[in-house]
This record gives sequence, C-alpha cells and structure tokens, in this order.
Amino acid sequence: MALSPTDIKILQLLQDDARVTNQVLAEKIGMSASPCWRKVRKLEEDEVIQGYRAVLDRKKIGLGVMVFIRVAIDSHSEAEAKKFEEEVTALEEVVSCYSIGGDADFLLQVVASDLDYYADFAMSVVRRLPGIKEMQSMFVLKEIKPLVTYPIKRLSE
Repeated sequence: MALSPTDIKILQLLQDDARVTNQVLAEKIGMSASPCWRKVRKLEEDEVIQGYRAVLDRKKIGLGVMVFIRVAIDSHSEAEAKKFEEEVTALEEVVSCYSIGGDADFLLQVVASDLDYYADFAMSVVRRLPGIKEMQSMFVLKEIKPLVTYPIKRLSE
C-alpha cells in the first residue's frame, strides 16, 4: 500500500501522541479538520492504524523481569505450528511471539514480576507447550531501545 506524504505525517504524529485531537492534528499537517478526519478514518479502515494504546512502564506496574525465549519445536508440520501459535497467543505473560528462521522456530518475549515467577512459568507452562523440543531463555539486563514507534520518516524520502 502506498502512503502519501500526508499519511506519513499523520502516522508520525499519532505515534508520538495518539491522544492528539483531530483539530490539532489537522493544524500540524496544514489541512482542515474534515479532510484530516477522513484520512485518519481511511488509515484505520485499511488497518494501517490498528488501534490506540497507552504505553506503560512495565517496571512501575510490577513486571520487573523481561526474557526472550528461543523455542525449537519437534515437528514442522503446519498443524503443529498452528497449535503452538494458538497456545502461545493465549498466554498473557507472552507479550510478543515471532516465527523465526535459523536454529530456532519461535522467539517469545515474556514479562514476569520476578525471577521466581518466571522460573515457575517457564517450567510449568512454556515447557509444556505442544511440540517443544528445546528452549533457551535470554534475560534482559537493560532495555536500551524498546519498541515505541516504527521508523516511518524514511518512507517520505
């Protein structure tokens, strides 16, 4: 999907502050409110904008541990992978999951209140997911650049 320079400006501003009013958004991109609102609605309908969320400080809400888990599964059948994906999706502690290439099949990002909770979760929940052959935990020591926004400025260059 091709994005116009105006679409890119709208997306950039909404990533910075999704609570900005349509009037302020329109002023910042130099257009009137009605066409701006229509552009935002079109971006939502096309699912370029998939929702609006509050960005939380995980430590301040009691999730002091972040872990990436590399998972290799036994079978690479479509049915087994689908079953694994469905079960992982249902786990609240798994905040993201990616199917990856290389020596593992999936990369899970997990948050937990503390190491004891993570250890219990890893051994009693993750290890029991269907088809797991191997898992490796990588503990985050420091978040240097967490995902907040996507780099869309370059799209207009």
